[in-house]
Amino acid sequence: MSNVSNTTPAPSPVLPPAGAGAMRATPPPPIGQTEPYTSEWDRTEAARAGQSPWLRNRRRAARDRFVEAGFPGTRVEDWRFTNIAPIAESRFTLAAPRPITRGDLAAWTFAGAAAELVFVNGHYVPALSVTGGLPAGVVAGPLAAALAADGPARQAFGAVVPSPLSTFPALNTAFFAEGAFVLLPPHTVLEGPIHLLFVTTADARAVETAMTHPRVLIVAGEDSQARIVESYAGTTGATYFTNALTEVSLGAHAVVEHCRVQRESEAAFHVGLVHVDGARSSTFTSHAFALGGALVRNEIAAVMNGEGMECTLNGLYLATGGQLIDNHTTIDHATPHCSSHEVYKGVLGGRARGVFNGKIIVRPDAQKTDAKQTNRALLLSDDAVIDTKPQLEIFANDVKCTHGAAIGQLDDDAVFYLRSRAIGEADARTMLIHAFAGEVLDRVGLAAVREPLRAELTARLSAVLAPAGGRP
Repeated sequence: MSNVSNTTPAPSPVLPPAGAGAMRATPPPPIGQTEPYTSEWDRTEAARAGQSPWLRNRRRAARDRFVEAGFPGTRVEDWRFTNIAPIAESRFTLAAPRPITRGDLAAWTFAGAAAELVFVNGHYVPALSVTGGLPAGVVAGPLAAALAADGPARQAFGAVVPSPLSTFPALNTAFFAEGAFVLLPPHTVLEGPIHLLFVTTADARAVETAMTHPRVLIVAGEDSQARIVESYAGTTGATYFTNALTEVSLGAHAVVEHCRVQRESEAAFHVGLVHVDGARSSTFTSHAFALGGALVRNEIAAVMNGEGMECTLNGLYLATGGQLIDNHTTIDHATPHCSSHEVYKGVLGGRARGVFNGKIIVRPDAQKTDAKQTNRALLLSDDAVIDTKPQLEIFANDVKCTHGAAIGQLDDDAVFYLRSRAIGEADARTMLIHAFAGEVLDRVGLAAVREPLRAELTARLSAVLAPAGGRP
């Protein structure tokens, strides 16, 4: 199929440190200009008189690193399918606070949360947040306040992200103003989930384009258990830029189920990075859903730094119109006796484009590794394109590693069968797509998150498969 790329390059002869990507000796020149961002940084830095010297130094170092790295162009291997010129060549300003009510958030909240932290335009809003349902010792609150003290937040801040920082982590750190901090003390089991809601409200007619740089830091102590949901949403039709960075540190035997839901404006840019570091016998499960945004890049990198760790990555993305959704995942087996399981599925219609790059690294000492990766994409139109590149870099000999990629269209025979049972064509196609996506949706343990996502998928598919749009 001419619009599908499926490549597995040979392993690199030289391994980078665990958790780091391969370094190029002579990287291609960056694109765009960093000056609009540095000018905005200078403007906002002058107003941060109260920040601690520790944070000021971290922000300034990240700003310098961003200038050094620049924006990657399509000549950089990890970005060759995704042109970020709309981000690199735009002029953004930090989003200003805007009034919003609890009723305005109804579409993005869910029942049963032990705590819900709400951030509007990058600013924590205590009046809209609910934190009274947490047991003693559990912390879920604004990250800036936690960093003001020399405690666990400061010790963990930036410890999981590989060094040196690449473009978007550096940009996030340089502009960091606020975020969410979750601390689970050892041996704590949290029954209800913690919901972190980041909303961008912007005027679709505004001349200036807003940006936010949310930061999430999750520290799970030994033998702790929790479920955490991150949601990103925004004003319909507004153009803005969200550059989010999440760090997850797991203690021995800790169990964290992490659900990330991205429902940005159809004109927005979204870059989301999740970095995970797991200790011995810890368990990390990720559910990533991408439904909005014009240009979206989702990255998740998990380093298995303790024997017996388990990592599961589930992902589902729906792209229509001219959307581009790029998913990059890396699972780094740095120690023996670890297992990982990955399933990513995409549904693409219109002129949408999808990218999946899934890398599994097995280090020389990581014997008895068990790793499985599956990537499947469903194309609903002749103009939809998917570029998929599964990668295995194996440097140990006693391992079980598999990967597979499949791209196709709906089965005409299955559609005909359903239509012969008096089911309309659009409904038949919707049913088959739900069956395709159900493998990922059904893995979400929280019904309060799973069922609204299922309903939203149905609504979006109804628009994609509408007869006025022609036969997919």
